[in-house]
Amino acid sequence: MKSRIVVSVVLLFAIALAACTPAAATGPIKIAHLAPLSGPVPTFGASTRDGGLLAMEEWNAKGGVLGRKLEAIVEDSQCTPDPAVNAANKVIDQDKVHYIVGETCSKASIPVSEIAQEKGVVMISPTSTNPTVTLKADGTAKDYVFRACFIDPFQGAVMAKFAMGKGYKTAFIMLDQGNDYVRGLAEAFEKAWTEMGGQVVGKETYTSQDTDFSAILTKVADSKAEVLWLPDYYNIVNLVAAQAKEKGVTAVLMGGDGWDSSDLDLKAADGGYFSNHYSPEDTRPIVQEWVKKYQAKYGSVPDALATLAYDATNILIAAIEKAGADDPAKVKDAIASGTFEAVSGTIKFDQYHNPIKSAAVLQVKDGKVSFIESVAP
Repeated sequence: MKSRIVVSVVLLFAIALAACTPAAATGPIKIAHLAPLSGPVPTFGASTRDGGLLAMEEWNAKGGVLGRKLEAIVEDSQCTPDPAVNAANKVIDQDKVHYIVGETCSKASIPVSEIAQEKGVVMISPTSTNPTVTLKADGTAKDYVFRACFIDPFQGAVMAKFAMGKGYKTAFIMLDQGNDYVRGLAEAFEKAWTEMGGQVVGKETYTSQDTDFSAILTKVADSKAEVLWLPDYYNIVNLVAAQAKEKGVTAVLMGGDGWDSSDLDLKAADGGYFSNHYSPEDTRPIVQEWVKKYQAKYGSVPDALATLAYDATNILIAAIEKAGADDPAKVKDAIASGTFEAVSGTIKFDQYHNPIKSAAVLQVKDGKVSFIESVAP
């Protein structure tokens, strides 16, 4: 009887020891990709997913990281707060993910960043440009939250400076007050524009559900504004740009990186300018190699969404390698202190976890989008 008891105790001890040994130490390292695969901007989601997955595929082809393969967990976060929060809680609590690439839209990334910070999960948004994504209420950086894109104040100032350099002096601003991204860009442009001596001759708001902008565009036409600042996503830009042409609006349309999509109506937006994070026409070898790889994989030229997701995922994995452990606390420090060679530029993070790098100004003209100039911070 005593021998049976001893054997049982030994077995229980062995089982307990096995249970205490972290299975994840030999299993795959999971990275969640939260992207809007449905909802108002599905092309954003598809590009973000594809760019991030290609980065992981390349690392796995080289043996993964820390001797372990990488496993992608993809969730549709819809560019909307509630679905994004549900997706974040699911990948963290059920899938036991330590790292998140996403979300794409600021209004979804802001609540997800609160969850990541609270639960000690490293999050890097490829494209969310609203400053509050990485900031706590007291204005300091959220320890675990980063982004691969420049922020709205820089983007708005770049385009205000560009418009002023073109000789324009008057601008009309249109914005969705309920969209953090749009509101942030509108405020940043207005501040920079007026500080440089530009005049705002009108400002009107709308909602994301609106489809008829004729009343606002009549005011734009009457104002004789030289610039129509429209810092929204491509789906809204398509509607406004087409209706502006019908109304005979002569103002030059300008906006931010939300214009960047394969579904942008190039005919309606013809003549317009927008800021972006990179251009496939950039002659740097790292850019041309990236364009070649993406085209071979997906059959199209990578947009900024795909590029920033590729950069964000590579930064995250490189930081895991630098940290030498699958440990979010160490990985966040490796990101904060590191310098990374990315397609969108050499990236080093400031104290607010925003990358310091240049912006590209692009123009929609004659059925294509062309690189105009690069603007350094």
